[in-house]
Amino acid sequence: MKIILAPDKFKNSLTGLQFCEVVQKRLEQSIKNVEVVKLPLADGGDGTIDVINFYLEGKPVKVNVSNPFFKTIQATYLYAEQQKIAFIEMAEASGVKLLEKEDFDCLHSTTLGTGQLILDAIKKGAKEIILGIGGSATNDCGIGMATVLGYKFLDEDNNVVKPIGKNLALINKIDDTNVLPELKHVAFKIACDVSNPLHGENGAAYVYAPQKGASPKDVLVLDKGLKHFSKHIDSHFNIDSQSVSGAGAAGGMGIGSVVFLEGNLQSGIQLVLELAKFNTKVKNADWIITGEGKLDQQTLSGKTIQGVLNIAQKHQIKTAVFCGSVDLSEPALKTLGVSYADAVINYAKNIDDAMKNSSKYLDEITLKFSEVIND
Repeated sequence: MKIILAPDKFKNSLTGLQFCEVVQKRLEQSIKNVEVVKLPLADGGDGTIDVINFYLEGKPVKVNVSNPFFKTIQATYLYAEQQKIAFIEMAEASGVKLLEKEDFDCLHSTTLGTGQLILDAIKKGAKEIILGIGGSATNDCGIGMATVLGYKFLDEDNNVVKPIGKNLALINKIDDTNVLPELKHVAFKIACDVSNPLHGENGAAYVYAPQKGASPKDVLVLDKGLKHFSKHIDSHFNIDSQSVSGAGAAGGMGIGSVVFLEGNLQSGIQLVLELAKFNTKVKNADWIITGEGKLDQQTLSGKTIQGVLNIAQKHQIKTAVFCGSVDLSEPALKTLGVSYADAVINYAKNIDDAMKNSSKYLDEITLKFSEVIND
């Protein structure tokens, strides 16, 4: 019997890799002649870097870069020399996690540091770069990143504009005459899990800038700048930027990565599934066991379990879900294509006990599942 383990993390409780270890051990003890294949997953959120490195087996590379306010910090990315693949998280150089909340100010922040990470990876020989754009502290439409790679953004007097969100409205010309030649030989995959347009009431500034320190007045300035700059993007790259789904992600880094990097925007889970060669490795499996902290309606919108279920149905493989808690009815689970479901909360005394002892209860869930399989 072939069983695939394909979980996401249980937030603040278990990583996907820990889930795999617990379940594999119990399955191998309880089911004769079982082949267990570990394919831990993530959807682009916390912990994605560890899951990606499970497949890449890359080494961390430390680089001195600019933080969102041009101060030098050390940031890290992963590089797999053999495959020539780098995994870069924008948040490492240009993220809110680098700042105190009172210092958030996306009017004056830059993606310059993210560009420096990309440049370093290209200089190391990367032929493919996976860029995660979650957790940004910026709203500069990626011009900071692009500046490092050789783009120039000029005002009406032909002066170079400082690459911050506030200055998007000053840009009168995009100059790409000195763009890094190697850039065209690198394939960029962008992990992007939002579909917001670039500007307007559902755009980058209105929806996300207030979370990054923007006042209502700042939001208006930023949105006006994005709208102004989009006209230059459209004419220079022959694109309709406002119609690109996800253009407004990460303060406009969505569209920035499309035009400046020729990047392909994909959901985080789809990127990880590709990297894991999931479609190939699940062939001839009898069961896929997946899971995450909470199975609810949100699971239906691009989360890990939904991605797994889609593939399982395609290959007609039965799916079991082991979660922290399950907030869906049995008919709803059947509609999703779930053949077996159980939750840690069914075994624990309370939430606190469930969080602290999730490994123990996950082992019990697996034992019960094994007994059902053996029958």
